[in-house]
Amino acid sequence: MQLKKFLIPLGCAALLVVAHRASGWPGVAAVGGGLLFWLLLHFTRLMTVLKRAAHRPIGHVDSAVMLNAKLKPGVTLMHVIAMTRALGQRVSAEGVEPEVYRWSDNGLSTVEAEFAGGKLVRWQLARPEPQASVPDSPAP
Repeated sequence: MQLKKFLIPLGCAALLVVAHRASGWPGVAAVGGGLLFWLLLHFTRLMTVLKRAAHRPIGHVDSAVMLNAKLKPGVTLMHVIAMTRALGQRVSAEGVEPEVYRWSDNGLSTVEAEFAGGKLVRWQLARPEPQASVPDSPAP
């Protein structure tokens, strides 16, 4: 994760240098426009995901079992928010690594997801205990 913070800006700068050497300032303008377009695409996706999540209760998902089936290690928190269309309820303290979030459904099933470095590390599905039914009394 730390390496990615440096590689992306260095790669963008390298693209701009190569464009300048190849075509001069028109090349820099073309590559700069492409980089700006890429940045705006990511920003638009982020805003769309957060806009959808704003209209749902925090920590609510339609089906915790389906969320559990769809989760994969290494996905980002933003990807999980896009899948659930809701922000997760924070379980861990603010600013503590790993971050733990919980989503629950109407049937009281919950999924707790643990994120380290912004990526999903592990998750756990918890389902409520079934109610013990009282046996019916025999008819007289």
